[in-house]
Amino acid sequence: MAKEPLFGKTLQELEEWIAGNGLPRFTAAQMADWLYKKDIGSIDQMLNLSKAVREKLSAGFNLGLAGPASVSESSDGTKKYLFPAGNGKFVEAAYIPEAERATLCISTQVGCKMGCLFCMTGKQGFQGNLTSGEILNQIKSLPKREKLTNIVYMGMGEPLDNLENVLRSLEILTSGWGFGMSPRRITVSTIGLLPALRRFIEESEAHLAISLHSPFEDERKKLMPVENVFPLEKVLEVIRKYDFGRQRRISFEYIMFRGLNDTQRHVNRLAALLNGLRCRVNLIRFHPIPATPLQPSSEETLEKFLVELNRKGIRTTIRASRGQDISAACGMLSTKMKSHPAP
Repeated sequence: MAKEPLFGKTLQELEEWIAGNGLPRFTAAQMADWLYKKDIGSIDQMLNLSKAVREKLSAGFNLGLAGPASVSESSDGTKKYLFPAGNGKFVEAAYIPEAERATLCISTQVGCKMGCLFCMTGKQGFQGNLTSGEILNQIKSLPKREKLTNIVYMGMGEPLDNLENVLRSLEILTSGWGFGMSPRRITVSTIGLLPALRRFIEESEAHLAISLHSPFEDERKKLMPVENVFPLEKVLEVIRKYDFGRQRRISFEYIMFRGLNDTQRHVNRLAALLNGLRCRVNLIRFHPIPATPLQPSSEETLEKFLVELNRKGIRTTIRASRGQDISAACGMLSTKMKSHPAP
């Protein structure tokens, strides 16, 4: 029988195993300490557990950590890591260093069901959800982990389509018994799945980013099939029902496509839709991917869009492009690895 990964279990799950094996409850906290606060290579290195307990654990569990299968480094310092996700599959994590912080963009699924026109991951099709341990492995097994200041769930997959594992990973990341990271250092991006969005808002304190990309229903349907099921206006209705406080941030991701969503008409509609929301719009340059008709807006158009939105009272920034020389679009490297596996 295959062993179960221990890494990725919550304190409650560890306590349940402890209780089922007649051991003192504090043993679970000791296990969590080894898993999430220390660096070990095997269960046998949990030295304050008795040898009998370690042997019992080892009989049913493995540690469940795996280092990156490969890494690509950009001229700007960005690094993209490929992590194994079972059965010859891979997911991507992008490490983005800046002057005063270092961000890791992590994946939650192998492939994606959502079928967004601009997304390379969606072209892979859906191949499976990552477990909470596989999500967190991208952080724990990162060679530069000690330098991380921020984490964004913006890699491969739709986080709210894997809600249970995402919430468990967030619990482990932010709990005192886990990684102890502030939720204000974590952002989860979604295209707006309901009712999963409600649960995420209520059960997590992490920042929220909504993939918007067009304020008009007909255009958004062409870009993002989810608009047919969960229209943007319904998503905004849900968001407006919650008091996020001043510390929890809501942002809207907006990829700029030439001649499609980059006109003054779009500025006006965006400003009307977001009026009264304390939020930020992040404008994103589109970097073309294979088999899509979409083209990037010009720099002049991008700058004008920025100025006009800010003029209308919508706080707007342009996200810096990073790692373009290492297949930066999400899914590019894993698709390449899937097609041409390493020997």
